[in-house]
Amino acid sequence: MNILIIGGGQLGRKTAEILDAAGHTVEVLDESGDNLPLLSPDFGGVTSVGFPLDIKNLRETGIEGCDAVAVVTADDNLNITVGQIVKDFFGVSKVIARISDPQRETVFESFGLQTVCPTNMAGEKLAAALTSPWQDKQLTFGTATVSLQVRKVEKKLFGRTTAELEVQPGEGVFGVVKEDGSFFLLEHGAQLPLDAGDSVVYSRKID
Repeated sequence: MNILIIGGGQLGRKTAEILDAAGHTVEVLDESGDNLPLLSPDFGGVTSVGFPLDIKNLRETGIEGCDAVAVVTADDNLNITVGQIVKDFFGVSKVIARISDPQRETVFESFGLQTVCPTNMAGEKLAAALTSPWQDKQLTFGTATVSLQVRKVEKKLFGRTTAELEVQPGEGVFGVVKEDGSFFLLEHGAQLPLDAGDSVVYSRKID
């Protein structure tokens, strides 16, 4: 894929390095040239300096030929504005915008933008690490690596089933661990009951 990352901060650089290592064509556009030399020496993508609200700067990145764009600057307002321009003016169908304030997530989504909130993601991972007796695991099958994460079932889901779980993009439900430690694999087309004390095992392909 041809992917443009707008914002060369820590999140932008890490995302760009992961995508580049996976074989994608990656360009990073950053308003400050100071961030770009911090990219890994192994980064094989393209970098450019320019204000992301400048249409000329965006055109010079070759944005019209991009398959996807991530807008990940530290400014939520800038991200939503640039995200709208990329989606509506340049016609890029897959646009993901970073949002630091979780309470503003609905605003982004109302404009048709897919969002990633590092605050929510870090909070969920920290809460899981604090309360779960299991650590995340990674399993490798051939050339693919799958991450398994265990999260406690929320109170609002007690008495319901796995069909009602809110699964994050790219995740799947692998099974349920009961309070007594017994494990139930979620078979295709089935659903499992959720009770107080249960934990859900989520799977995600990470490369």
